[in-house]
Amino acid sequence: MNVLKHIPPYLLLCSLVVVLQPLLGLAQQNGSKTAERDGQHDFDFEMGAWKTHISRLQHPLTGSMTWTKMEGTKVVRKVWDGRAWLEEVEADGAAGHFESLALFLYNPQSHQWSMNFATSGDGTLSVPAVGEFKNGRGQFFDQESFNGRSILVRIVWSDITPDSHRFEQSFSDDGGKSWEPNLVATLTRDKD
Repeated sequence: MNVLKHIPPYLLLCSLVVVLQPLLGLAQQNGSKTAERDGQHDFDFEMGAWKTHISRLQHPLTGSMTWTKMEGTKVVRKVWDGRAWLEEVEADGAAGHFESLALFLYNPQSHQWSMNFATSGDGTLSVPAVGEFKNGRGQFFDQESFNGRSILVRIVWSDITPDSHRFEQSFSDDGGKSWEPNLVATLTRDKD
């Protein structure tokens, strides 16, 4: 016996609408919403001890081409199960001894990181640089005062492998039309 032939057509149609409506809404929602990338593990590659080779432009945004070299170490450890990272750098060169500390904080709402930087020389945190990783490259930006002028700062992590990566900081005093690198660090994992 066919049960459906005893159900009035309007009731069958209403039942189908009630059953299919939530599925239609879910399909529309999934089709129009692209999944946001969770960047919480973007800095996992940095964990551990590194040897660093640092080149610093002596007088940024002056036309200077004089670079100083430093050799040192970097130690990075995760905090808050990887939602924050603490980085310590110590290096020496002709310009003297250098110590810095960086605190990286992950914002799960924006899916972005902030980098807060300090040196032992001044003991204050910098303006946070904010950014994210795309296609294996991290790009962070902030706006700071440098020699009495407002400038843009760009920080880039690139060439990332399990045992090496590159860090570059650049300044722009023309609103981001051109960038002058002033700090380049190449890092290799310390296997000792």
